[in-house]
Amino acid sequence: MASLSHSLVTAKGSLGSGASVSDLLRSSSNGVMGVPLKSLGRARFRIQGSEMSVSAKLRKVKKHEYPWPEDADPNVKGGVLSHLSPFKPLKGRPKPVTLDFEKPLMELQKKIVDVQKMANETGLDFSDQIILLETKYQQALKDLYTHLTPIQRVNIARHPNRPTFLDHVFNITERFVELHGDRCGYDDPAIVTGIGTIDGRNYMFMGHQKGRNTKENIQRNFGMPTPHGYRKAMRMMYYADHHGFPIVTFIDTPGAFADLKSEELGQGEAIAHNLRTMFGLKVPIIAIVIGEGGSGGALAIGCANKLLMLENAVFYVASPEACAAILWKSAKASPKAAEKLKITAGELCKLQIADGIIPEPLGGAHADSYWTSQQIKTAILDTMDELDKMDTENLLKHRHLKFRKIGGFQEGIPIDPMRKVNMKKKEDPIVKPGNSPEELEGEVEKLKQQILKAKESSSDPPGEGLTEMVKKLRREVDYEFSEAMKSLGLNNKLAALQEEFDKSRNSQDQSVTLALKDKIENLNREFKQNLHTAPNYQSLKYKADMLSEISEAKDLSEKNSKASVLKQEINNKFKEVLDRPDLKKKIEALKREVEETGLQSAEELSEELKEKILQQKAEIELEFAEILRGLDLHVEPPSFSAIKNKVEKLNEETMAVIEDMIDSSDLRNQIELLKLERAKLGQNQNPETKSSKIEAMEHKIKQTLVDAMNSSVLKEKYERLTSEFSGRLVEDSNSGADDDGAKVGINSKVNRTFA
Repeated sequence: MASLSHSLVTAKGSLGSGASVSDLLRSSSNGVMGVPLKSLGRARFRIQGSEMSVSAKLRKVKKHEYPWPEDADPNVKGGVLSHLSPFKPLKGRPKPVTLDFEKPLMELQKKIVDVQKMANETGLDFSDQIILLETKYQQALKDLYTHLTPIQRVNIARHPNRPTFLDHVFNITERFVELHGDRCGYDDPAIVTGIGTIDGRNYMFMGHQKGRNTKENIQRNFGMPTPHGYRKAMRMMYYADHHGFPIVTFIDTPGAFADLKSEELGQGEAIAHNLRTMFGLKVPIIAIVIGEGGSGGALAIGCANKLLMLENAVFYVASPEACAAILWKSAKASPKAAEKLKITAGELCKLQIADGIIPEPLGGAHADSYWTSQQIKTAILDTMDELDKMDTENLLKHRHLKFRKIGGFQEGIPIDPMRKVNMKKKEDPIVKPGNSPEELEGEVEKLKQQILKAKESSSDPPGEGLTEMVKKLRREVDYEFSEAMKSLGLNNKLAALQEEFDKSRNSQDQSVTLALKDKIENLNREFKQNLHTAPNYQSLKYKADMLSEISEAKDLSEKNSKASVLKQEINNKFKEVLDRPDLKKKIEALKREVEETGLQSAEELSEELKEKILQQKAEIELEFAEILRGLDLHVEPPSFSAIKNKVEKLNEETMAVIEDMIDSSDLRNQIELLKLERAKLGQNQNPETKSSKIEAMEHKIKQTLVDAMNSSVLKEKYERLTSEFSGRLVEDSNSGADDDGAKVGINSKVNRTFA
């Protein structure tokens, strides 16, 4: 206490202005005793002799009305505690806002107003026209709002005149007291909490609060909470859980406020803490989406036993605009994104994320906010009656299972074909090769036994088993090759070549490609030269030989299988032809005619009967040939084979005659002179333009050849062969277009010989 006498301090104009004892005591922490904190605004220290004096001047600031106004009305509706809420009715009606899809309705409404105005001005009775227009308007309104698209519901949920959380709370509660602060020095206006009464029962209400005009939106941060708001909500949850108040949350936010300051203050931690806390609360929780519920900002107060949604509300993990910008690189695709995201109340109820839909009036909740609030009140009371029947354990289990079943899966249900097309294809299981030769030999031996049994029973060989064995042996051989590369120390060279090859794919330089080819050939040569020194050479050779053997067996099996199938098909076709009624009838008639003759051998038959039999045989052969042509099998008639051989022989004789003629005459000299004349024209001369001398020489050589051919015996052979071919065609007049084609082919071949 001695120090007090030596440090006497006086505050002019301060001590007599109502300084409290606590102020005097708190000021001691600054090292100055007896000075109120209020007087330490602007202080002037003055030392006079052994005494020191301090004079302080109070700064003039605007007096804060929070929490009580100076003229507080004690008879205000809801009691004096309602002064804690700065939310007051708007002085004027909100400005009407027309959405793009509502413009046709506005045109009808304008017509109604114009007709009413005309009726008032003229005094005429237009009641029938007005009633007709109003009926038309109501019908158009009903048609529009019962067939809304997802993006239209998003626009309604964001409507600036849509009723906010406090609008609904004051409509459904008899008394409501707003509670502030997170007990950390902050009070986020974007989240409002408070206790309200419905039908005599107390509830803890909390929700996102948007503004009703620009000024309020700025004050409320457009309904986007900061970490302080979530911590305030968590404090009120603990308070409600302690006192046994059911919790009702109202969700209406585009998302948590994502700025740098919020992240520094722990936005994600605050949301996560809320999620964990809500799953452990022992009181019923109801969440109602009244506008848009965006991402974690909505879920932080949305982990409830029951999630209800207004008819035109939306609940999403990403806004349609953000989703469209990510997937389609343009926010203009937001209608498509809104449809794919399944964010409307109806779609979320189908997915069992939302538990119920609260109806709205035609035109949206802003068309009749009081009626909408009463529907919310009814939904709260009905849901609370259902949750009150559960004890604490079942209530917690119900809340837990509600979120556990979201995104669940079921096995054994066939997948929709449209979805299956877009699903990732199942990858083949990775099979590590490296089986021993003994194991492979046992499998191959078992496969051989199966093939032998199939041959004995005249059944098809096991083609599927052969295919699987070939695949397995290829994997084994590839594995052995890679092991041989490693043991020879060539795997690094191979990897370098692979990398160089990948880089040279887009290169147009031919020298690079040739150099790379030489390197590959050198590596291949080195590998082949040293392969016999590899430790696994015997295993590799054995497996490669086995692969070659099984591959040949597989190819042979496939060929035999195809041949047997084709043979069976041909036999079936032939049987169909022979079983034809008209053909059967002709064959039976021929048989009876032969039997009636009583002759024992075919040589004794008459020429007429032989002709009939041959004609019937030719008809059947033509039918069979047509069947084979239908199966893409070429059948050459036997009558043409001999002619073809004669044509080939005539062609060889003609070429020999031409060679002899060139050697025995001066024709060779003429050909050499023709070559010299062509060489004189030069390389730049157009080959189509020929000199008259060259043309004369070519004509002379051709004429010499033609004269020689006409004077030889070859012409006689050609004419004889042509007449023989024509006779055969007369015999096979029913052979069709293919025989005509054969005639053209043989004639053209003979003509080319004499050209």
